[in-house]
Amino acid sequence: MRNKKNILFATIALTLISGFTYVISQTKPTTEPKIIQDTVKNVKPVLIPLPDSVFTDKGLKLRPYKKNAHASYYADRFNGKRTANGSRFNNNNYTAAHKKLPFGTRVKVTNEANGKFVIVKITDRGPFVKTRDIDLSKRAFMDIAKNKGAGAMKVTIETIIE
Repeated sequence: MRNKKNILFATIALTLISGFTYVISQTKPTTEPKIIQDTVKNVKPVLIPLPDSVFTDKGLKLRPYKKNAHASYYADRFNGKRTANGSRFNNNNYTAAHKKLPFGTRVKVTNEANGKFVIVKITDRGPFVKTRDIDLSKRAFMDIAKNKGAGAMKVTIETIIE
């Protein structure tokens, strides 16, 4: 009789343990999915008090990006070289290099000294001088320069919303 009780007890214990193990194996641990962000594509303009404001200028939807930005222009030695997006650089095109804005982004760059502006497309990374914010092609720079002998100027950068 004692032997039957031990067998019965062992069978019940084994059934309970296997049932418990089955239940545990069926529940999946709750882990949050990993979110991978492309920091270049998700640039948020934070340098102007109202970064979410959008206004129109002659049919363009503009979002302020940065005021008092320092702009320079590419040296002639970069003509024909590949840019970071794979295209060939041409100093006569309206293109620019920026550290964070996504390739293909169109920006309006306004010279703060005289109010002249150009619209350029981001095709490269740079400038690699800490105090500079944007590198313009020579043509774009000279179109808005107050003094053609200058190598840098203060500008306002606004992104164009498509």
